[in-house]
Amino acid sequence: MRGVLGAFHELDAAVSAIEALKENRIGAIRVYTPTPRHELEQAIGAPPSSVRRYTLIGGLLGVTFGYWIAIWTSDYWPLVVGGKPIASWVPYTIFGFEVMVLVGGLSTVAGLFINSRIPRLTMMVGYDPRFSHGEYGVWVECSPENARTAEELLREHGAVEVRLER
Repeated sequence: MRGVLGAFHELDAAVSAIEALKENRIGAIRVYTPTPRHELEQAIGAPPSSVRRYTLIGGLLGVTFGYWIAIWTSDYWPLVVGGKPIASWVPYTIFGFEVMVLVGGLSTVAGLFINSRIPRLTMMVGYDPRFSHGEYGVWVECSPENARTAEELLREHGAVEVRLER
């Protein structure tokens, strides 16, 4: 992957650089920031996280398993009380809900790790440790022909340092 990395002291400069890069359709943009900022998220236009799908699927599987295990247990070891049905869904709602919360929560954590690619075994292209200490980094993936344009745009919008990355 080839691209250009720009380092910014100011958040507004990084946001304007991202908007200019998107306007000129230079390439894919990755942002490094010390803290999550909604301004950068809006500038990038990131889609909603897919972690919520893991939560939904895990919750549905959990409630299904919760009801199934309770009803299976009642059918396997029946306890007949006053002619009431052996497997009734009403008393098992609590168990189904608890298993739904458990499996949904665990699948949310799994989805978070999967989507953030943790553990990351290789170093990310363009990452600099100073981006964790107060500066903002904008890395744009581009072809060698567009690298010059990307450099100029980053400098024009206030980049403190601009360099080509491989």
